[in-house]
Amino acid sequence: MSGLFRPEALALLRRWSEPAAGAALGLAGLWIATRGGWLLPALGLPVAAVGAGWALLAWRRMRFARAIAAPGVVDVDEGRIRYLHPRMPGDVSLADLAEIRLLTLRGRSVWRLRDLSGATLLVPLDAAGAGGLFDAFASLPGLSSATLLAALAPTVPQSGPRPAAPAPPAPALPAAAMQDRLVWRRAGQGLART
Repeated sequence: MSGLFRPEALALLRRWSEPAAGAALGLAGLWIATRGGWLLPALGLPVAAVGAGWALLAWRRMRFARAIAAPGVVDVDEGRIRYLHPRMPGDVSLADLAEIRLLTLRGRSVWRLRDLSGATLLVPLDAAGAGGLFDAFASLPGLSSATLLAALAPTVPQSGPRPAAPAPPAPALPAAAMQDRLVWRRAGQGLART
């Protein structure tokens, strides 16, 4: 089949396949619900709701995924996030995750994951398998898929006149080249465990 379609068209079809399947299930549920009687709407409306929820979640997951451009592979398995890289590998348990930050360093975005012991793991957004972090992060208490997508949205600088301030000393990394955004922090952090 790959000979019949252009590679770009196949990639587009693969990218949109899950949201389209959810939308098709939702439409099938609506069709069943409109067939009349008392039983069919009772069956069709829940199917339509599941399809709509599936389509929304798949669309959010699709927006979260990036084209692979960074070295390394991300593996999410049995509650652990592993980043396999020749120079800076590491892993962190979802149960021990204390904080998630989104850093942008010189145009490259990375997740900074810190566990309860203070150890950190940097995972590029565009590493192979990084799309699997969407479901892992969304399973954390108090972190929704909508919050994850909002964190990935570019920041808009505030407009208007700014008061003149003395120039700070030059940092080692230009301020415009680094952004740091807190995405999630575990509630109750800092309390002693017994």
